[in-house]
Amino acid sequence: MSTSAAARPLRVAIIGAGPAGVYAADILTKSNEVQGGDFAVSIDLFDQYPAPYGLIRYGVAPDHPRIKGIVNALHKVLDRGDIRFLGNVNYGRDLTLSDFRRFYDAVIFATGAIKDADLDIPGIGLEGSFGGADFVSWYDGHPDVSRDWPLEAREIAVIGNGNVALDVARILSKHADDLLSTEIPDNVYRGLKASPVTDVHVFGRRGPAQVKFTPLELRELSHSRDVDIVLYPEDFDFDAGSEAQIASNNQTKTMVKTLTNWLVEDEPTGASRRLHLHFLHSPVEVHDSPETPGRVAGMRFERTELTGDGSVRGTGEIVDYPVQAVYRAIGYFGSELPEVGFDAKRGVIPNEGGRVIDEDGRPVPGIYATGWIKRGPVGLIGHTKGDALETIGYLLEDRLNLPPAEDGSEDAIIELLEARGVRYTTWEGWLKLDAHEMKLGANFVNTSGNAELVRERVKLVPREDMVAISRSE
Repeated sequence: MSTSAAARPLRVAIIGAGPAGVYAADILTKSNEVQGGDFAVSIDLFDQYPAPYGLIRYGVAPDHPRIKGIVNALHKVLDRGDIRFLGNVNYGRDLTLSDFRRFYDAVIFATGAIKDADLDIPGIGLEGSFGGADFVSWYDGHPDVSRDWPLEAREIAVIGNGNVALDVARILSKHADDLLSTEIPDNVYRGLKASPVTDVHVFGRRGPAQVKFTPLELRELSHSRDVDIVLYPEDFDFDAGSEAQIASNNQTKTMVKTLTNWLVEDEPTGASRRLHLHFLHSPVEVHDSPETPGRVAGMRFERTELTGDGSVRGTGEIVDYPVQAVYRAIGYFGSELPEVGFDAKRGVIPNEGGRVIDEDGRPVPGIYATGWIKRGPVGLIGHTKGDALETIGYLLEDRLNLPPAEDGSEDAIIELLEARGVRYTTWEGWLKLDAHEMKLGANFVNTSGNAELVRERVKLVPREDMVAISRSE
């Protein structure tokens, strides 16, 4: 860095204010180099949404018990005052990479992954076939999706054996009144309340010992009122690979024990809704019917069998389930960003340990990545801390050789946003919006018949309203 740049704080922009971005900012401010006085740092945390928290606000089921704890931790970081939040700023539209490079010495992309991974089988494009991530965005009140969702099916297939698949299945099968204690928006409550669903089927290609969800998500299924969990003896098979996994992994052992106990001990209660868990089913085709051409009428699978090492192969046995809707929840996929390289196979920004690289594999000075856009959408939220630690470690190594910002003053980016008419939001604005949502919860008129129901908050959905409240005097 030049002498003039060294005389001021290192200016760092982080694009994405979800856990990955907040963790990166927190780790940088707490690094030995910054805490020891080797240099000062000034961090701006940008997000395309008016509110912070990213995946926690728009990607996790509202009845998830860990949400509040993670939000509280992120809130404490941003509430310290040493990290500036600038929301409702869209990278590639409101600000370009050239803009960021003009005003910052380093730029970290933490944009995550919000699109559904593709499932390439016949019929996946029929009406009534949906992406699980799109459904999550709807029930989490994402400001840029439709307020309505076509909940018309009585029988539904959910494809996938990860946490998102279980979240989608649980929300689809749960009674809407039992979600009123969460922050779900009013339009989501009304949509779920009118749903005629009776049966939700969750399908996985492999066996019970190979599932990708966690014990917490699995146990949450049993907490749903008036919903029977249904399992099938023919789906329970354990080869040598499965037994080794059970013996060596306590999480797998816990989940297999839970599933086996449900299979053996739980009797149907006659609940009005049923959540079916199927294993050893590989999706083959989504199909319509002569009565409903162009619309989902069923889902076809090939039964699979374990091969000895925990993998599966097809048996040739085809089974068909009558369903009127299909939700694929087989993973997320990153989105390409303007002016930045993209690995279209993995859905990530090409990088080495967080250092973004060009087409020739050389590091791009001053550009970094962290979180799912760095390594792909795998692992739990907490894993992004390790990502951030690695990325920030490289940034600290590089700091003396970063290309200096043309204008490193903190006011310069604000002046540019205002000159372009960008209605950006701030941390102080989020506190106003947070208080507004809490007030909506406090003013909720309880007509559910449950005298103990308390709504802590109601999530606001329209972007224009969120911005107006955040920017209000």
